[in-house]
Amino acid sequence: MKKNELIFIQMKAIVISICIFLLGSTLGAQDAREISKKAGDAIELEAMEMVSTLKIISANGDERIRTVSTATKKFGEASKTIIKFLEPADVRGTTLLIHDYENKDDDMWIFMPALRRTRRIVSSEKGNNFMGSEFSNADMSKPNIDDFSYRLLGEETIEGKPCWKVESTCKTEELEDQYGFSKRVAYIGKNDYLTYKMEYYDFSGELAKEGIISEYKKQDDGSYFAFYMEMRNVRNNRRSVIIIDQFQLGSNMAESYFTPAMIEQ
Repeated sequence: MKKNELIFIQMKAIVISICIFLLGSTLGAQDAREISKKAGDAIELEAMEMVSTLKIISANGDERIRTVSTATKKFGEASKTIIKFLEPADVRGTTLLIHDYENKDDDMWIFMPALRRTRRIVSSEKGNNFMGSEFSNADMSKPNIDDFSYRLLGEETIEGKPCWKVESTCKTEELEDQYGFSKRVAYIGKNDYLTYKMEYYDFSGELAKEGIISEYKKQDDGSYFAFYMEMRNVRNNRRSVIIIDQFQLGSNMAESYFTPAMIEQ
């Protein structure tokens, strides 16, 4: 074989290898995004009402207990949610209103009874702790899928369930500020597309929080809802737990109820 022919064959092999690598990377990214989308769709509800218990647990085991009512209903392209604290007395009446949009930033307001006024939560505050818990304000609404770049990291078994390990990285620094993390790793069931574990990484790439989601129950509309959620701060070992006590699929609430003016009443 002539030297020029050998060089041509070697160069062709290199080009083919690069194309295969690039194609594999592209397909991997598409697969990871599709898995994430299906995970979001699996828990998509048109409407629901519930009462839950929020436990805020310190590193030494001390607990603060809150009783919370939540109502969610979809109107057109927006899912609207009201989260209202019922007990104890020092937080009673505090209300979070969320307008969750598919293709633009969410709107959030909070009503503080002590001040008798409603305040809009700006984007930079959405990553802040939700009422002193390890959950964030952003955790209370569905993230926009196009805010992230996706990568499939592999597979892992969580509580006996084979899961995809999907990394979601915020596309901009502004989105990092909004969500309160730089990237998130989700463990999504291969058989049901339900998310069983989440890892949140800070702006320097260090693990900051871990979330556990369990006790899923299938609803009459085919969607699933988790009746237990836990978030742990890996730095200070504080934990917060949400346990669903009462749950109702569907809601008769009118759209006029989901407004800043109404949450003050």
